[in-house]
Amino acid sequence: MDLWAKHPSKRSSDLGGFIVNSSVAHRFAHPVASVAIVGAGLVGTTTAHALLVSGTASEIVLVGRDRKRVEGHVNDLRDAALYSRPTRIVAGDYSDCAAADVIIITVGASQRPHSRLNDLRESGAILKEVIREVARQEPKGVLLIASNPVDVLTHAAWKWSGLPVSRVIGSGTSLDTLRFRRRIAEHYGVAADNVHAYILGEHGDSQVALLSSARIAGTSLEEFCRERRLPCDDSALRVIANETRNGGLQIIQSKGATQYGISAVLTRIVSAILRDEHAVLTVSNLAPAQMNVGEVFLSLPAIITRDGVDRVLPVQLNDEESGALKKSAHILRRHLQMLDLSS
Repeated sequence: MDLWAKHPSKRSSDLGGFIVNSSVAHRFAHPVASVAIVGAGLVGTTTAHALLVSGTASEIVLVGRDRKRVEGHVNDLRDAALYSRPTRIVAGDYSDCAAADVIIITVGASQRPHSRLNDLRESGAILKEVIREVARQEPKGVLLIASNPVDVLTHAAWKWSGLPVSRVIGSGTSLDTLRFRRRIAEHYGVAADNVHAYILGEHGDSQVALLSSARIAGTSLEEFCRERRLPCDDSALRVIANETRNGGLQIIQSKGATQYGISAVLTRIVSAILRDEHAVLTVSNLAPAQMNVGEVFLSLPAIITRDGVDRVLPVQLNDEESGALKKSAHILRRHLQMLDLSS
């Protein structure tokens, strides 16, 4: 068994045409919750829409290389805002990252149906340039990385940015964890909200499904099966874990890219930050020294606050899971060596 143990935005609250009455203006008299999204591809723009519809942020700044394309997305989003929440949506630049409460980075190589680690050098070169530009703005907010391979690139972004480690977070296995819980819920015929189960390690091939600690309404899967007189087949659970591991690649093979799931995850993480929720999410951050896996970013349950990662929580693992997690960390450390981490 293995066990390990505030800065309001300075941007103007002017809604640039969105203020229609005094009550709306009063709502935005308080410091603006600003989110900057660097990257106007599928993930970046879908995330902007998810943030808008959810009302998570009062300001969304979209930053991209193609200014005309970014402005087109912004105008499209402004149309959607008329039936959503009062939100200031602008086409910005890197200077807007200085005051943003959260800076989401979605740039990288185009998604292809193979291991995320295969695109490391290409995505790393793109990300390094972007992080350098963001760092020049001396950002006060949290850096949230969605670029793949996310664990390795989040580690690199920490090095390149010079920010405190708590303020550099990767989306990690948050999406894999949702996929895992959904499949368990479907298998046992319960609502996914009642399933507690985690995917740890790499957001990729070496990820680790924690079957030993999976729970339905606080009950172990074995106990749940016994009480409901259901078959408890380990092989079926391993199939679920394997389907979870390949879920993203199957989507890419089918439609060319993933966008909706990851945008929902990024919105959830942003919400936890802006609202200082102390929510427990499986994000990518520096592994605690107690794990004895070296300096590496990998996904573990962590408490998320206004300042980023407050702390990583202890996780109970059986021997098989402990060994698999150490193997995942080793793979990520090895791939990290492919990048130039100098700032």
